[in-house]
Amino acid sequence: MRFCFAESMCDPSQYLPLAKAAEEAGFDIFSLGDSIIYPEEAVGTYPYTEDGDRSFLDGVPMPDPFQLIAAMSAVTERIQMMTGVLKVPIRQPVLVAKQVSSLAVLTGERFVFGVGLSPWLEDFQACGEDWKTRGARMSEMLEIIRGLMDGSYFEYHGEYYDFAPLKLCPVPKAPPSIIYGGHTPAAFRRAARLADGFTHTGLSMDELEVRMSELKEMLREEGREGVPFETYAGVSDVQGPDDLRRLEDMGVDAVFLGYRNPYMPDTMTLQQKLDAIAHLGDEVISRF
Repeated sequence: MRFCFAESMCDPSQYLPLAKAAEEAGFDIFSLGDSIIYPEEAVGTYPYTEDGDRSFLDGVPMPDPFQLIAAMSAVTERIQMMTGVLKVPIRQPVLVAKQVSSLAVLTGERFVFGVGLSPWLEDFQACGEDWKTRGARMSEMLEIIRGLMDGSYFEYHGEYYDFAPLKLCPVPKAPPSIIYGGHTPAAFRRAARLADGFTHTGLSMDELEVRMSELKEMLREEGREGVPFETYAGVSDVQGPDDLRRLEDMGVDAVFLGYRNPYMPDTMTLQQKLDAIAHLGDEVISRF
């Protein structure tokens, strides 16, 4: 079992000391969120709060995760860095592949590529990308990013993207794992077909067990039964070591431990966070 720490939407000056503290406490992975813009007027509701309200995000700093991970990796040695998750379809795939390959090399291959869609129509409008084709384009984008990761000439001829042979340099010795995050059957299916794992958030252990069974069946249907497929889980009802052992028995590879709800305003000081990280290291990680 590996342990993940996630922090986003906080004072940017906190990230580097938090990364060092998480590594010292024994965390294996530091996960960072992704947000491009905040629209003055938004369409629809926010899927990660009970009432759909997103106003708490107005004015909250969200540094670019690629740049932030590069900075955090420079002050750490062991802990992996993960996008949790990058809004891939609002971006251009070859450019994303370049950023991913460069970051994997510069971090000493400590980068985990967490991917997903964006729930905001405005993200797509602001970046000039089509909203309606986001799922289909996501599938092509993951094929392109993975295809460019080995450093050989690669060409692609799809419905949405088409280019002649080209290659990237530098590329990592091994491509970073692609870990998919989402909440819909289409996301599960896309992960089973194209990803190396899935990150689940906001589920109970019982709900997670059902979800993992569904994904296992989809992997079988996609001809990927037996292929390594990692499960990252943020579970709402973990209370202690017995629950962690149950997750491990279920096949969970990495579990998120935290000290605050990231979808609420951040009122904690840096010292309070450092103390909470140390407590998690002493009372949970070191004892499991």
